Amino acid sequence: MLAVSVTEGGAALARRLPYEHVHGQAGDTVRSRWADVDAFVLFLATGAAVRIVAPLLDDKRTDPAVVCVDEAGRFAIALCGGHEGGGNDLAREVASILGAEPVITTAGEVGYSLGDGGLVVGVGTSSDASPEQVRALVEQTLAGRHAGEVATIDRRAAHPGVVGLGLPVRAFTAEQLAQVDVPSPSPAVREAVGTPSVAEAAALLAAGPGAELITPKQKNEVATVAVARRHRPRGHLSLVGLGPGTAAHRTAAAAAAVRHADVVIGYGPYIEQCRDLLTTDQKVAPSPIGDEVVRAKEALAQAAEGRRVALVCSGDSGVYAMASIALELAEGFDVDVEVVPGVTAALAAAAAVGAPLGHDHCAISLSDLLTPWAAIERRLQAAAEGDFVVAFYNPRSQGRDWQLPRAVGLLSAHRPPTTPVAAVTDAGRPGQAVWLGPLDTFDPAAVGMTTCVIVGSSATRMVDGRMVTPRGYDA
Repeated sequence: MLAVSVTEGGAALARRLPYEHVHGQAGDTVRSRWADVDAFVLFLATGAAVRIVAPLLDDKRTDPAVVCVDEAGRFAIALCGGHEGGGNDLAREVASILGAEPVITTAGEVGYSLGDGGLVVGVGTSSDASPEQVRALVEQTLAGRHAGEVATIDRRAAHPGVVGLGLPVRAFTAEQLAQVDVPSPSPAVREAVGTPSVAEAAALLAAGPGAELITPKQKNEVATVAVARRHRPRGHLSLVGLGPGTAAHRTAAAAAAVRHADVVIGYGPYIEQCRDLLTTDQKVAPSPIGDEVVRAKEALAQAAEGRRVALVCSGDSGVYAMASIALELAEGFDVDVEVVPGVTAALAAAAAVGAPLGHDHCAISLSDLLTPWAAIERRLQAAAEGDFVVAFYNPRSQGRDWQLPRAVGLLSAHRPPTTPVAAVTDAGRPGQAVWLGPLDTFDPAAVGMTTCVIVGSSATRMVDGRMVTPRGYDA
């Protein structure tokens, strides 16, 4: 596979792909490599890409797959080779890596755009309904409109005709469906499945309070379909961990959550950390440090208005970050919430020095702003006695300079003085600095707020200049 770019922005995206990369002279490169490359990813405008490849096309069964990616990295478009050439699969793969949206246009694989998520299609089927029969009725009923979700009875949630629509599936029991007032109840359906309606009731139930049935049930010989509109789009909050610093350690899922958000909220430096993903169409709300509760409430309020919101932080949002407070406050908000994992500081620091977390380990924050020091000290004592490798978060700041020496002292009582210690500052960021040495030479005064300190267990040792805690395998 060959990635081809012509701009610096395209080149930066191309370098994130695990493919051969050529920068510049796109036309000459594609023409000269057409016969010996099985797939191209072109970081070009689609018009330019079409002009290059059109004269080279011969047979869809043998032509290379071609995927086109826009300058902002928002879309991976399967341009050709979408059948035997595998362009559709390549578009999905590229989109997954870049956090982009795959654009598939071949008829057999076209789903329904999520659009604003305002429509729900309810489906009831017989057990022997084919995916093609269900799809045909859905397409006829939607009449060109976009649905964001399919709803059905629980016994049909895994039916090929339902899952084959390519939409998120919401399923309900017959008892739940029977409680919904519908315009077209059926005694025969009640007799068969225990509820007088499947399609209409499922659509209304999934669409939520205030939903409107805009298309009553439509039937063919094996299925029924109805369409409901939500009172407003259901809000979605993504709690996004951006990783330790650079885009290289940012997951594709995190990038996708930010790209697809209507609103991006976060501490100012974290907003800058994902600036390359933002567009002028998005509302961006940076805030100062210390406003964590305010940020979480704002994110939930925005999502409750029907928007897609990304609440961003560095590292992993669930590790000493925003996920816990946002989930605590989410009770009572009628929004979907997902936690998008990221590479946390301890993992980035560990990778910089070897494999110190190879066996049992724990993470302890030394900040006593939110946790009493007595509680922190009990945990330190337990980790010391349990012989855990310990990763220290928030080890030291200008106003907190005694906690780290105290913590190291507690561990030292249970560790030999030669125990390896790592202090990694700005892990995974430009300017990363690493100190690695024995416990009895470690100087806590050299540590700052952006340092992650890892103290080994009694089994941790240095192997060829790297800090390693053996798992116990026979070498």
